[in-house]
Amino acid sequence: MQTTRVLAVTTLVASVAWSAPSLAQRTTNKPVLHGRHWVAITGKPLAATAGATIFARGGNAIDAACAMLAATSTMWDTLGWGGETQALIYNPETEEVIGVNALGVAPTGATVEFFSDKGFLYPPEFGPLAAVTPGTPGGLLVMLAEFGSMSLADVLAPAIEMADGYPIEKSQADNMERRRDMLAQWPYSKPVLLPHFESDAPDRRAAPYPGEIFRQPELAATLRKLVTAEAEALTAGQGRKQAIAAAYKRFYQGDIAKELVRSVQEQGGLITMADLANWRVRLEEPVKTLYKGVEVFKLTHWVQGPVMLQALNILENADLAKMGYNTAAYIHTLYQAMNLAFADRDFYYGDPYYPPEEPIEGLLSKDYARSRFEEIDWMRNNSNIKPGDPYRFQSGDNPFSDLLEQWTPIPPAAKAAGEEGFQQSLIMSQEEAFLAGTTSIQAADADGWVVSITPSGGWIPAVIAGRTGVGLSQRMQSFVLDERLNPYNLPEPGKRPRATLTPGMALKKGKPYLSFAVQGGDTQDQNLLQFFLNVVEFGMNAQEAAEAANITSYQMQSSFGAHRAEPGRLRLRDDVPDWVQRDLRAMGYRLETRGRTSGPITAIVFDHEHGTMWGGASDFGEDYGVAW
Repeated sequence: MQTTRVLAVTTLVASVAWSAPSLAQRTTNKPVLHGRHWVAITGKPLAATAGATIFARGGNAIDAACAMLAATSTMWDTLGWGGETQALIYNPETEEVIGVNALGVAPTGATVEFFSDKGFLYPPEFGPLAAVTPGTPGGLLVMLAEFGSMSLADVLAPAIEMADGYPIEKSQADNMERRRDMLAQWPYSKPVLLPHFESDAPDRRAAPYPGEIFRQPELAATLRKLVTAEAEALTAGQGRKQAIAAAYKRFYQGDIAKELVRSVQEQGGLITMADLANWRVRLEEPVKTLYKGVEVFKLTHWVQGPVMLQALNILENADLAKMGYNTAAYIHTLYQAMNLAFADRDFYYGDPYYPPEEPIEGLLSKDYARSRFEEIDWMRNNSNIKPGDPYRFQSGDNPFSDLLEQWTPIPPAAKAAGEEGFQQSLIMSQEEAFLAGTTSIQAADADGWVVSITPSGGWIPAVIAGRTGVGLSQRMQSFVLDERLNPYNLPEPGKRPRATLTPGMALKKGKPYLSFAVQGGDTQDQNLLQFFLNVVEFGMNAQEAAEAANITSYQMQSSFGAHRAEPGRLRLRDDVPDWVQRDLRAMGYRLETRGRTSGPITAIVFDHEHGTMWGGASDFGEDYGVAW
């Protein structure tokens, strides 16, 4: 019966809605990049230039990616140096994809009871208690040591020059000004990020002016300390990797760590020296699925990456190409599949290194995906989609079946607080929360190295850790305090919060095919799923797929702030035809439109026939790429 319905809807709507070629063949707002030797793409033009500079000096893709990571962290491109780094790396020497887990952990004392006793419904969004341990310095140093070819001094040179002073772009300068009231509360953030602040002149601009030389002397000193540690180790006769390890030790156990911990605790935070010393970067095996002959890789369930694989497993049961690009049937199918996968994310995802063990085998089972596909109502939006039971498709019993029965799309805390009080408790709006966080980085070279990174954390408004110049993460807010929401994602010391950060990579016939990532929060795997389908199902090139119209669901629970959900809310690009919008409204959707909906996607598509690379950076934000 359901098959008949979906075919009927598909045939009806596909006959009147626009087709894929009409969009795929349009002129893009940015040109596609073509490279033979290398491609470097990230969130800001200056940072992409840093990557290009490293390539021009003979570095490989990992060297260039690390330089871009350092530059974007220095520019506060929705992250700071105390944030977290997540990456996928293709190693051409071993022909394998490697996951890099450089997400910080909850510090000593960060428990459900600690936050509940302070009256929090969720861990705080901002401030010293929102901080997990810094991950980006360790992630950069481990990636460079294990897979790069250059020295730390060479790779950090562009970032150090920027920390000494660079002309700040308008978007970030204005962002600092918008957050002036919060930044002024933190003694080490105020002088750096509000250099013109005067308490007796509240109407005067406090943040840097666009184009002004923005200086961070304390951050520059911290970066130079890392380079000095490397140099001293080399002088002592240690090898390249050992010398970079010396820089790692200075950050997490030496004088930098001591100042960071002193200042965090001075400002009311919890991070200890033991927290920093015990934290480790993990090199992992990513999870993957096969979709129409393409191997798709994501980081596992300490981030939301597997939701894209779950959605692909569900969607392969439908004929998406026959539905037609962005018809009502296609949009409805995407929305339902994404919400089924995200409901599982909201309940089952957490840190795999802490019990209880998450049911990732069942979640990625093709049989489980088929059972979820059969739940789709093809005539209307299901506003009450719940997590499934993946334990039926792997060994073991569901230890939280009682909580699963109680689960609701709207967080219990929202109901308990009342909608008005719930809204007043938020620092970020729902709109900001869904789009918040991270930049993205893509790099590839002619030798076959490929890297996709989504670093984040320590964005404005950030607490700066004393005289280190390092802005702290706000990732504690991605934990929940109510086990009814997610019993796998409750805070405890040493544990990682389930984050949104989700680079992507795909192989075809054993060779790199796609490398892709996007800025944003809970929109990330929605955008990346659609980018992937644009290429694989509808034949778009990297730039076309990056700029193409996306849909956004707000039905899943936000990973930030108060974790709100809005069932049935659907965002479309404003050129979606009226007849498609009419049919979607008839199916129960609450529609809104925007001029751009793709998210700031960055991507590389590999053309092995011609030995070239196609780069894309969508027109959503300031993302920029350079290729040669």
